[in-house]
Amino acid sequence: MMSLIAGARPTFMKIAPIYRESLKYKEVECKIVHTGQHYDYEMSQAFFEDLEIPKPAFFLNAGPGSHAHLTAKIMVEFEKLCEEEKPDLVIVMGDVNFTLACSIVAKKLLIEVAHVEAGLRTGPRHLS
Repeated sequence: MMSLIAGARPTFMKIAPIYRESLKYKEVECKIVHTGQHYDYEMSQAFFEDLEIPKPAFFLNAGPGSHAHLTAKIMVEFEKLCEEEKPDLVIVMGDVNFTLACSIVAKKLLIEVAHVEAGLRTGPRHLS
C-alpha cells in the first residue's frame, strides 16, 4: 500500500497525476492522506472535485496551530496511521510542515519515502 500525502493547497495539484497514474496498476493500492495542514476540509474538497481524485482515505485533522504544534500533531497522528495501515511507501510533496513530519515518521518506522518537488520558490539567485 502506498500513502500519498497532501495537506497544503498546492500539494493537492501535485498528488492528482500520481494518484491517476497509480490506477493503471492493479498491484498498486494508493490511499490519499489529508493531514489538515490547511485545515478547512470544505475548502480543500474543491480540489478533490476539480482534480477528479477521491476524498482522502484518512484525514489527520492537524490544523490550526504554530509550526511546532502542527508538525508535532501531524507526526503523532501519522505515526498512529502508519502503525495501523503499514504502508510500503509514503510519498510526500513540497517543502511544507507535513513533508518533514511524515518523512521523519516513515523513516523511523523503516517505511520507504519518496519526495516530489516542483522546484524552488526563491527565484533566480544572482551572484555579485
